[in-house]
Amino acid sequence: QVQLVELGGGSVQAGGSLRLSCAASGRTSSTLVVGWFRQAPGKDREFVVSIQPNTGRTYYRNSVKGRFTISTDNAKNTVYLQMNSLKPEDTAVYYCAANEGYLEVISQHGYDYWGQGTQVTVSS
Repeated sequence: QVQLVELGGGSVQAGGSLRLSCAASGRTSSTLVVGWFRQAPGKDREFVVSIQPNTGRTYYRNSVKGRFTISTDNAKNTVYLQMNSLKPEDTAVYYCAANEGYLEVISQHGYDYWGQGTQVTVSS
């Protein structure tokens, strides 16, 4: 089992920045992949970005490339999502998730472990 705890989130005006963090604990393997998803009201949960901490490989959703950056502090077993140039359409609950080695899986069904979610609200 892997436990994920998200921190960060909040409210910001368009053009602003926020940083989310996801701390992993439990049976974390060297192949673990950590991803971020988001879900806006009335919409399906969608993939945002993923990283394999052990290799540094990343995979981004096109709409966030150049604005969002995922990184990892392996000593802390923590993954960060730096979000810049935020837009109102980025408003959603953001979830941290993990699977055992599938970096380019974008379906939520490809992830086995989930955090509790954190709200990000971007006002215009």
